[in-house]
Amino acid sequence: MNFAWLKNPARALNGAALEAAQTRQMQLTKPPGSLGDLEGIAIRLAGMQSTQQPALDQVRIAVFAADHGIAAEGVSAFPQAVTGQMILNFARGGAAISVLARNLGASLEVVDVGSIGNNEAMTGVVVQKAAKGAANFRRQPAMTEVQLVAAMQAGRDAVERARQDGAQLFIGGEMGIANTSAATALACALLGRSAGEIAGPGTGLDAAGVARKAQIIDESLALHRAAMTSPLEALRHVGGFEIAALAAAYIACAQAGLPVLVDGFIASSAALVAMKIRPDAANWWFYGHASAEPGYVHLMRALDAKPLVNLGMRLGEGSGAAVALPILRLAAALHGQMATFGDAGVSEG
Repeated sequence: MNFAWLKNPARALNGAALEAAQTRQMQLTKPPGSLGDLEGIAIRLAGMQSTQQPALDQVRIAVFAADHGIAAEGVSAFPQAVTGQMILNFARGGAAISVLARNLGASLEVVDVGSIGNNEAMTGVVVQKAAKGAANFRRQPAMTEVQLVAAMQAGRDAVERARQDGAQLFIGGEMGIANTSAATALACALLGRSAGEIAGPGTGLDAAGVARKAQIIDESLALHRAAMTSPLEALRHVGGFEIAALAAAYIACAQAGLPVLVDGFIASSAALVAMKIRPDAANWWFYGHASAEPGYVHLMRALDAKPLVNLGMRLGEGSGAAVALPILRLAAALHGQMATFGDAGVSEG
């Protein structure tokens, strides 16, 4: 199977641009460090874009949608039919991420990478299915190797389309009933933790529902543990098509030199997979919104990451990352547009 592309290194940040950006930050009309994390964000963006005038005017949001066989175990508060209904809502512009994209001036693409519905004739949806839903990983591997390759290719292709359209930043979103269970199982497998430490309510399970979900995931992990010998095998056995697409997209972005803004729990589980495969790719990722899922803190620790905002959101779709986008834009604007002490004739003290 074609996983050879994963061996290609991530693009290196421009060292000269990073050094120049650090120097510029010291010359801007403000006390050093007074803009806090905005300064570090701007410096990284300058290194990513090889310029002292970083910009994020062209942003691509790609929402990957897929169904999950594990939904048959009753691990979600919503029926599986919601996945297809939400794909239609995305296409019609009525979803939260649709509204956010419009108001941020970002382009939105919906990629059906594995729903059980028929969306071939739906305007505004790229149909690139690995299969009609991943298998129930409580009983068998979530996907075959062929399906994993196809799902990851969908993520790579979405990045290539974004690049061709001149994107300066990539946000990946996800939609799929029961995908918090897949993300939880994946996080457990990669972090060596039990589902009781990682599992949360997802779309709204009560305490009893969360406990049952954790038990099902632990049973599933026991079934597949011996076979999960690598991050890719963990993804194949207990992941989902949209998670695979996201992981591939994050790696492809880093290889192409395209910055990424990662969303919440499910997107961060994909980022963890991607980092386990290509550690150097993580240099290209920012993290948008903190997730309320209990496992999120463990993911952030493993990724050595810190989210930009925490507004209590738990929607998915890429919505948390979209809400954090203005912070990145403002960091870039401050870096590029503030006067230096010399420009303004202000004493540095």
